[in-house]
Amino acid sequence: MTIASSLLSERRVAARSRFVHYLAPTAFVTDALIMAIACLVGVAGRTHLPFFDGVTDIRNSVILVSPPLVAAWLGLVWMLGGYRHEVFGAGADEFKRVFNASAYAAGLLGVGCYFAHYSLSRGFYLLTFVVGVPALLAGRHLLRRALKRARVRGSLQERVIIVGGPRQVDDIAAVLRRERWLGYSVAGAVVPGSFTETETPRGVPVLARADSLHGLPDDIRHTDVLFITGGLPHSSTELRQLAWDLEHDRVQLVVAPSVTDVSSERIRVRPVGGLPLMHLDSPRWTYATRWAKRTFDVVGSLLLILATLPVLAYAALRIKVHDRGPVFFRHTRIGRNGAEFSCLKFRTMVVNAESLLQRLQEEQGASALLFKMKDDPRITAPGRWLRRFSIDELPQLFNVLRGDMSLVGPRPQVQREVDLYDDALRRRLHVRPGMTGLWQVSGRNDLTLEEAARLDLYYVDNWSMLQDLAILGRTVGAVLKSHGAY
Repeated sequence: MTIASSLLSERRVAARSRFVHYLAPTAFVTDALIMAIACLVGVAGRTHLPFFDGVTDIRNSVILVSPPLVAAWLGLVWMLGGYRHEVFGAGADEFKRVFNASAYAAGLLGVGCYFAHYSLSRGFYLLTFVVGVPALLAGRHLLRRALKRARVRGSLQERVIIVGGPRQVDDIAAVLRRERWLGYSVAGAVVPGSFTETETPRGVPVLARADSLHGLPDDIRHTDVLFITGGLPHSSTELRQLAWDLEHDRVQLVVAPSVTDVSSERIRVRPVGGLPLMHLDSPRWTYATRWAKRTFDVVGSLLLILATLPVLAYAALRIKVHDRGPVFFRHTRIGRNGAEFSCLKFRTMVVNAESLLQRLQEEQGASALLFKMKDDPRITAPGRWLRRFSIDELPQLFNVLRGDMSLVGPRPQVQREVDLYDDALRRRLHVRPGMTGLWQVSGRNDLTLEEAARLDLYYVDNWSMLQDLAILGRTVGAVLKSHGAY
């Protein structure tokens, strides 16, 4: 790609990115409507619900309170940064700021009415915030989902120029291209003058060359986001001057450290003497081996076994009636710390499936690591149905109950796959393998080997109970949609 064609690409991105500026007004209008509806629900509920006193007429007092309440509520969300551009689309800051603003609004209303001796209906007060706060958070969640879908389709993009060495540029570009929902469209890079190619090794077009931040071209003022990464020598003074130079051009300046696949829970930024220091906590896999996760696994697996007993019985009957073979398939897998265990599944293949495996691998030219094929001739008729909805994996609940597996964890693998691990992949063995995990909710069998390995290592290093709950919730959707299931 030439510099001219990359500049043409920039213009196309620029035409789309102008709609990003409407995110804050859209959120503002949505919040205002939700708050107004919450006030109406408060009035209607206080008037008609049987457990409130229906004799007292509260409409006049509520009419006086509702408009200032909505205005103050919106003002608090704005003051706490709930409409700042950077909170939209990713992270928990958006929801925290909306929730905190709502808590302040409730507190200020209650305290204000108390000191002013204003008789405000307690039923209206309670219903307005009980309905309004969850509705606001739900509205922001729906807005975020719509935003992510639009960005994945290529809309609402922000043009990005990355400044740094070719390898560092490629690392940042790989993440931005992989996570398309972030809405960052990489237009090109500014690299050191010693690099003479027109593209970086991974295909990012070189727009300009500079040996310091002082030498950056004026064209960067026409981008949306400027990423500064390593590989281009610069001092703190140069970076500060660059921020001053761009302050009137609405260009976001982002300093990207050479750190990837680290969750926000492990990062703490602590300014000391004007120097922002980024502290990285140790990997959190040890927390995934403690009693809290094990208790969750035992209770969760017991409840799921009881809830799915009819499905388990029906699946076993289908398999037995089909070919009179064994109902369960027992396969030796590698668990925590390399220990072997017998992994239970409903049998979905012909009885001699293992003897046909090597021939299929040779025909497909596939590695033993993460071997899957879509139209596997070994799969039986009931097996296709079982695999489509992951019902074949339900017997692994007994593995979870026994302690061999966890409800959430890395993908369980066999010894021949583990033999191919390098030192990094062996970190997967620090925790129990899971019935589901990031690999399942992010594409399942459609993932490449590198993507599946990256997701497993991210899970091991950044474990948290909230992440487990989120993965379990996303698993339901992934199973129902059958994405990547075969």
